[in-house]
Amino acid sequence: PPVAKNKKMDFGCGVVHDQERCVVCGRCVRFCRQITGTGELGIINRTDDARVNIFPGRPLNNRYALNVVDLCPVGAMTSKDFRFRQRVWFLKKDPGICHGCAKGCNIFIDHNRPKYQDDTIYRFRPRLNNQVNGYFICDEGRLSYKSENDGRLNDGRIGGQVRPLVDVLAAAGKEIERAAKTAILLSPNCSLEQMAGVKALAEKLGAQLSGFSDGYIKAGDGDDFLIRDDKSANRAGLALLGIDCSKEFFEKAVQEAQLLINFDNKLQLSYSAEDLKKLLKDTRIMAVTAHDDQMAEMADLAIPVASFSEYCGSVVNCDNILQSFAKAVTRNNDFADIGAIAAGLGSPLQTEAERFAELGKYIGALKDIKPDGIPAEGLNLNESEATNVKA
Repeated sequence: PPVAKNKKMDFGCGVVHDQERCVVCGRCVRFCRQITGTGELGIINRTDDARVNIFPGRPLNNRYALNVVDLCPVGAMTSKDFRFRQRVWFLKKDPGICHGCAKGCNIFIDHNRPKYQDDTIYRFRPRLNNQVNGYFICDEGRLSYKSENDGRLNDGRIGGQVRPLVDVLAAAGKEIERAAKTAILLSPNCSLEQMAGVKALAEKLGAQLSGFSDGYIKAGDGDDFLIRDDKSANRAGLALLGIDCSKEFFEKAVQEAQLLINFDNKLQLSYSAEDLKKLLKDTRIMAVTAHDDQMAEMADLAIPVASFSEYCGSVVNCDNILQSFAKAVTRNNDFADIGAIAAGLGSPLQTEAERFAELGKYIGALKDIKPDGIPAEGLNLNESEATNVKA
């Protein structure tokens, strides 16, 4: 008689197992023993009754559990998050870099744009890079695709009221003209090219430029594998471009300024709501942001921009490896990226090529290289001569 096996078994951590489909190859078992060291999976019974299962009262409980879905050769391990949401043959696959932490894991961005509908990301999957993440990514980074779809700022605003983007940009120009002193705040998730463009804008305006972002660091959250305490993609870029990230410098700059231009920095991570209001109570705020968050709500002017899956650029990870990424997603309502917005506000670096060329002043390894000349596995700046060059 046929051996009865189970279907749709919840193994925990969003993993659903089909024992009938499983060929008992043992990949998932070895992953939990050799990679995560947690050993939640085992092969029970013998011969044709052998099956993969969790131990009683011990479901999957590690931060890399969804990698067993990628490892399974027959689709017996499935992701509860992705099951039946989209036919995989409809998905377009584009390479990208995870912006969930400073490791900069290589990913595939799987997305689909049905006729008359918006381009939507359905999942991130790991992409092999032996210099960075190998074959795996953490579950938090894998599921971070949701923030690329949800909670986005889709309209320009003046005083909290939705206005045409052209009016908001015109008002932004007038705000800059009126302000006797301006402070500019950069996100540590901005690409190197965007940082160069905003730095050139700050120099032109005579504004104080800060990269303060202590709230992005979750002390003790990292591990010895892929997850890092720093939940930003390009903090190393701020250091390479000589941008001050100290709290003291930022607060002094804000206190002296009539206008703060915030380029997608989640300042609410660094301050409580009360302290943030107190710090910014006498300052006009211009938020250039991809998400409709607390900073967008507080802003006198809010300008929507593209998020990282919607533009091309480069970042430097925690191991000083410079990696480039390309535009993957094209929205129906496609917004400009921060570099283009900075150019519109007066930055002398008007094109992407000019912003990349500017990086050669700060990163010697990029002096004689074009964007498409960056190796697929990344450019290790530790092995490059004259990485830092004074402008």
